[in-house]
Amino acid sequence: MSKTLFVTGGAGFIGSAVVRLLINKTGYTVVNIDKLTYAGNLESLKSVSDNERYIFEHIDICDKEKITQAFNKYNPVGILHLAAESHVDRSIVGPGEFIQTNIVGTFNLLECARAYYDSLENKDSFKFVHVSTDEVFGSLGNTGYFSETTAYDPRSPYSASKASSDMLARAWFHTYNLPVVITNCTNNYGTFHFPEKLIPLVINNAMRQKPLPVYGRGENVRDWLYVDDHARGILLAFEKGKSGENYCIGGHNERTNLEVVQVICKILDELKPRADGKSYSEQITFVTDRAGHDYRYAMDPTKIQSELGWKPEDTFDTGIKKTVQWYLDNQDWVAHVQSGEYQKWVDTNYTNR
Repeated sequence: MSKTLFVTGGAGFIGSAVVRLLINKTGYTVVNIDKLTYAGNLESLKSVSDNERYIFEHIDICDKEKITQAFNKYNPVGILHLAAESHVDRSIVGPGEFIQTNIVGTFNLLECARAYYDSLENKDSFKFVHVSTDEVFGSLGNTGYFSETTAYDPRSPYSASKASSDMLARAWFHTYNLPVVITNCTNNYGTFHFPEKLIPLVINNAMRQKPLPVYGRGENVRDWLYVDDHARGILLAFEKGKSGENYCIGGHNERTNLEVVQVICKILDELKPRADGKSYSEQITFVTDRAGHDYRYAMDPTKIQSELGWKPEDTFDTGIKKTVQWYLDNQDWVAHVQSGEYQKWVDTNYTNR
């Protein structure tokens, strides 16, 4: 029998990449635990949904009874915890859901995992990987990098909720000896990315002749990583990571937000030129900056590279071209996920866009 892994949030952007990696490249049986909020989309897993090693459980991580039942039913060797509310803008408008899912949900999952772990005769094979973000570290100046020793300094409700969940995970290791590994990653991009995020938002707005919104003057800097490279890092953290440690995952692909938008426009100019012959860059529109907008994120991945052997396979140039082409080829997917509850929220909160 293959060993079983839980992936929470497996219908989300990064979670679905992890599930596809596990099914396509490993022998693990995967139990995808997802509440299916507006950002959870099982269409992202069509390519593996018929695989006998893939199982879906429609469960909210805040539901202790159902999580406990899942542990007892499937006897996993580990859990990759990615379930989270993740959009900064959304956290500013409504922080309550972020507190509930990211903090209370993580606490509940840790408690269920602890009870399960304590019942195991062979404890050596189990590990809890808590997947987090670089945003917990706050904002960098023009130089330097976040690392595993950087002090936490969250600036938004989202990052504060993730910082809290990181601290809970770390406390459960030190207090209860639960084998926990924490990863913190830079901004991800790639296929199946929900359209509210910068890169898919720009691609899809460009296709619809809509403004391409850029906060402030577009000078904020992010370190971008192709999502499949992140998924491999998470798997390595589970298989080779040391309990009680955290690992920073980054790609050394720093770009200002304006540079990212301009690159996308240039690629679209080549792949799908505007009918009027003009560049998509003419659709760029500068909008009021986001409250508490961190200036720069950049991650030092030396530890995960040297200790676990991880390195990214895609540069920003190769990854962004694949990403743009995927969205051009999958407009039906985009249209579907932008319907329903997501569109209601956008209409209510972002009508100016």
